[in-house]
Amino acid sequence: MTRARSGPKNRPDNHVSLKPGEGWHKRNFLAEVLIPSLFEKRGGLRPRTIFPELSPGQICITWIGHASFLIQTPEHSVLIDPNWAKWLKVVKRLKLPGVELRDLPDVDLVLVTHAHFDHLDRKTLRAVASEQPIVVPRNVGKLVHGLGFERVQELDSWETLRHGNLRITLTPARHWGARVLHDSHRGFGGFFIEYAGRTVFHAGDTAYFEGFREIGERADIDIALLPIGAYDAPTKRDVHMNPEEALRAFVELRAATMVPMHYGTFRLSYEPMHEPPVRLREKAAEMGLSDRICVLGEGEPRVF
Repeated sequence: MTRARSGPKNRPDNHVSLKPGEGWHKRNFLAEVLIPSLFEKRGGLRPRTIFPELSPGQICITWIGHASFLIQTPEHSVLIDPNWAKWLKVVKRLKLPGVELRDLPDVDLVLVTHAHFDHLDRKTLRAVASEQPIVVPRNVGKLVHGLGFERVQELDSWETLRHGNLRITLTPARHWGARVLHDSHRGFGGFFIEYAGRTVFHAGDTAYFEGFREIGERADIDIALLPIGAYDAPTKRDVHMNPEEALRAFVELRAATMVPMHYGTFRLSYEPMHEPPVRLREKAAEMGLSDRICVLGEGEPRVF
């Protein structure tokens, strides 16, 4: 694995404020969302996933749930933000992962976008670690050392590494990377995954920001994995995109296909679990983009 620098680091203005928005205290997230969620039955079926054989130039994408994806090429299997946790502290997982851990193919590279508990789950990482490398943003490496990875590689924004015939680049995002309140120094971002002239973009966790235009200028993106949920935040902070903002980002990225993520798994905000994909489809139809939106079911491999 080799790496090269190719641009500026995360700019400070991409780091969202930790200050709650106006009026955040007027609603009760514990009573309205967390406690009712405890009594909801976990949904989802997990039949054994059969991963297809790929021809040269093909890419297979499997959404596992939330921001977790398996990206396969004829040569590689890359796992992004793997999370099989049933709980995020007091937040219950309401949709089972679409793939059983035991049914995963051999994973030769793991990517983690930032240190938040819904994206960096140490128990899951320990389960999938098998002496392969793991790539994380700057100052996140200490959280994954000792979990069973052969090498921990930290990247800054626009820094690139090579792994076999893959090129992995950390891209900017508008978010924050703290695991706990006092470690806001940790980096965050998304990833370009480039293989055989094709590019998959995983945006990580992000609010809408003007940087999507620059990201779209850096590569011809075939598939953009974009978050569409957790937008009605209990703190009223602008930290995640809603479906309409995700579509705006998709257009500015100039990507060929959009796959939505970051919804339907954990109840992290006030909006109903079913709402994000409904709003996405409605706005996509209004914009004439319906044929370019690919809504995956958990555990459903899709060849592009």
